[in-house]
Amino acid sequence: MKKLLTILLLVVIPVAASADDCGAPAAAADGWAIATPEAVGIDSGKLCGLDVFLEQWPERNIHAVLVARRGKLVMERYFSGADARWGADLGIIRFAPDVRHDVKSVSKSATSLLVGIALAGAKFPDLDSAVLDAFPELADLSTPEKARITFRHLLTMSSGLAWDESRPFTDPLNSETGMLSAADPFRYILSQPMQAPPGTLYNYNGGNTSLLAETLVRRTGQPLRDYARDKLFAPLDVAQFDWDGVGRSGKLGAYGSLRLAPRDMAKLGQLLLTDGQWNSRRVLPAGWVAESIKPRLMGQGLFSTAISGGLAAASSGAARSPTAPPPGLAASVSTSFPSSTSSSPSMPATTADRCRRPFRKRSSIASSCRP
Repeated sequence: MKKLLTILLLVVIPVAASADDCGAPAAAADGWAIATPEAVGIDSGKLCGLDVFLEQWPERNIHAVLVARRGKLVMERYFSGADARWGADLGIIRFAPDVRHDVKSVSKSATSLLVGIALAGAKFPDLDSAVLDAFPELADLSTPEKARITFRHLLTMSSGLAWDESRPFTDPLNSETGMLSAADPFRYILSQPMQAPPGTLYNYNGGNTSLLAETLVRRTGQPLRDYARDKLFAPLDVAQFDWDGVGRSGKLGAYGSLRLAPRDMAKLGQLLLTDGQWNSRRVLPAGWVAESIKPRLMGQGLFSTAISGGLAAASSGAARSPTAPPPGLAASVSTSFPSSTSSSPSMPATTADRCRRPFRKRSSIASSCRP
């Protein structure tokens, strides 16, 4: 089964070409300022060679590429390719500025942005408080070790719960499959045995994000999609997005069902370059980005997976920058390719290294570099 990705990553394409081939972005009422590449210190010739570059990487089935620097959009290119919505085949889609694309596990990182917003608004428990306290109906699952799981552990993928998403999705032992099939997915998640003490082992776990999202729903009194619309996407001038409730319960999706247009996806990277501001308007609480990118287990930050001066979820394939990226740059690359079955990829341990080299994991990457 194919996984669809949207990737915000650091890109400088080292191929020269005629400026006539560049994808000059169109002006739109979506908050993006438009500029030429040279106006922000980028060689347009390197961007114009994009088609030649993509011909060397046909298996990645690129759908869209956008580049922004210093808060200005300088290039956008769109192509045709297969898309899906939560596994449902949509056929061949001609992508365009207003066409939404699956962002897969970048959904996890968007959820963690919402946690920061809710925390600042006293709509989320203290990060070091016990997760089970937010689920009193599951008190029968409490053990001394599970009682120590905190929301900080969920954000850093270090809950200690045994969880395996590396198996084929059709395998009933795949933890994500079990969660989706459960009538009460939160009981399913917290009934898993402990694999390690909380806070000691990084293990990629969509159940962690699902617990965060359900806590948001309970504390804010709003469906996740509505809270995201009001507190994150409307302030980012995002007019349209999809965030479906999935699974047997209809209460899942925070970890993987978000769909955004590529121009809106790039805003997430830009948001994190400016300490949570978009066009001088504060969206995230001050300091949340800095707290989130602080390396912890395996160099990971707080946004459910690694952040290095930007937003990152996991990646289904290698995403590499052939040269060191210029500071203040955010790029959005939307693509579709078969997912990897590897269960434990190696991840860089230093902030500087991650800023140069987006890492390999299972679903999607987002990243940007600070000025």
